[in-house]
Amino acid sequence: MNIIKVLKTESEHTLAMDQLLGLMDLNPELGSKKADELELLALVIEKYEDKEFPLEDPTPIEAIKFRMEQEGLTQRDLIPFIGSLPKVSEVLSGKRQLSLNMIKKLSSRLGISADILIAAPIDEIQKNNIDWSKFPLSEMRKRGFFKTSEALSEIKEYAEERVTTFFNSIPGGMNLSPIMLKTTAHYRSNDKEVNPYALWAWQARVLQLAAETSLSASYKTGTVNQEFMKILSQLSWSDNGPVIAKELLNKNGIHLVFEPHFKQTYLDGAVCFDHKKNPIIALTLRHDRLDNFWFSLMHELAHIDLHFDGGFDWFLDEKLDQTNQDPKEEDADNRAKESLISLEQWNSAIFSSLNDVLDFAKELKIHPCIVVGRLRREEGDYTLFAKSLKIPKVRHFFMA
Repeated sequence: MNIIKVLKTESEHTLAMDQLLGLMDLNPELGSKKADELELLALVIEKYEDKEFPLEDPTPIEAIKFRMEQEGLTQRDLIPFIGSLPKVSEVLSGKRQLSLNMIKKLSSRLGISADILIAAPIDEIQKNNIDWSKFPLSEMRKRGFFKTSEALSEIKEYAEERVTTFFNSIPGGMNLSPIMLKTTAHYRSNDKEVNPYALWAWQARVLQLAAETSLSASYKTGTVNQEFMKILSQLSWSDNGPVIAKELLNKNGIHLVFEPHFKQTYLDGAVCFDHKKNPIIALTLRHDRLDNFWFSLMHELAHIDLHFDGGFDWFLDEKLDQTNQDPKEEDADNRAKESLISLEQWNSAIFSSLNDVLDFAKELKIHPCIVVGRLRREEGDYTLFAKSLKIPKVRHFFMA
């Protein structure tokens, strides 16, 4: 009996194959020494070949087509696993990726390994066990996030596919993640239970809106400072101040976009940068009041001026009408107030009547509602001058 050892070289493999073929020609009886030698030699050769010539797994499409051939299945038979017949055709032609929902069904009902169907390392989203059903799918559908006329039930069935398609259509959209999983964002929280998936969808929408608008110039670092904010605040004196402010920001390389908040979020605004490093200010206009618009805008501008050297990609601000102990938010609040009305001007003013308010606002060249809004906030009385001064609304400028 030849000594059989572990194969380490190609020449040893060649010799072992010659021995194997010779033993097979002898057709030894089962249980004989030659038969045992044949079995052992075959195992040694198999181990060497597994190491040196590993077989590649089939692609997902190859695996599905192989199983279809085995079972005698047609494309129509795959509808329960993939969806409509057009979707089956798109998957088999490589035009549509398999969603996790499809993978689960094909694996469990056709017996195809999920590892083969995934056919790629589990990405960051899968690692973090994203629950696609927690996205505000109904509201996203109503707002036109999904370029489809599908019913809500269909979108829910293929939530992972629909949402990732939406994110992939936006520069940087897929790189976002729920705020609970992200470390490069600053979130002003007021201890409310927030849906992180709704925040993620809102952030992606902001990036999309910014990408759809062109700027008159690229942003130059240092443009936003207290002087710039003071000049901007004085545009409030005009009835069309918000529109003029947006135009001025655009000329200075700053996006100003508007997207309502989702349920289970309490956002007033946010600031981030687009892929060209131009700032994006996003406002929800959660409170449809002119004074809230100007304070929210100044607060986000303050973040650009004060904080975008701190390694944060996003500042997400909720409930700006409430106090917050976060130092960065206090800084932004104070800079916003100072840009609208300086502390010295405020402390020297006396407001015993509406005429005092109007005269003070005229002197500062700002809208009277900004003065009233600050009075109400600091006094904690939102009925002040409610009968004598109507605060204008602002959504009609920017939202249908």
